[in-house]
Amino acid sequence: MGWIFAGTDPRLVLGPHAGISWRLESGLLFAAHDLLGILPPIDKGGVGVYNQTSAAVGYASKNVNFSLGPSLSIYSMPACHKTLCSQVVGVAPSGHAQGNMYFAGSLGVSVRANVDWIGGRSLVLPGGSAAMVVAGPVLRW
Repeated sequence: MGWIFAGTDPRLVLGPHAGISWRLESGLLFAAHDLLGILPPIDKGGVGVYNQTSAAVGYASKNVNFSLGPSLSIYSMPACHKTLCSQVVGVAPSGHAQGNMYFAGSLGVSVRANVDWIGGRSLVLPGGSAAMVVAGPVLRW
């Protein structure tokens, strides 16, 4: 779970993320990640959905890995300005970073951050950036 900031009010995001990575003997890491975020209907804005897919390169050791790369986000979510709330829908190019730390064999914690460039015009959410940070348990196979 994590928070997404769109407009003037941050919203809670719940949802799974999955990824696959290939680690070379040198420690070089290639990864692909997908995150499906669901914004619960906690106010008049209703339910929101945010999906982000990324390809990344990074470094990995036995207990820690880090990756960074481009991504693409598709979203339909409520956003509020000072006096107006509305559903905002779109596709955004993004940047992605993720770190995983394993502390009990294959069990660990994962933290990921994503920054989207939101284009277009809206009375509620003008063009600019939207950021999301997600943290939670991770299981390695």
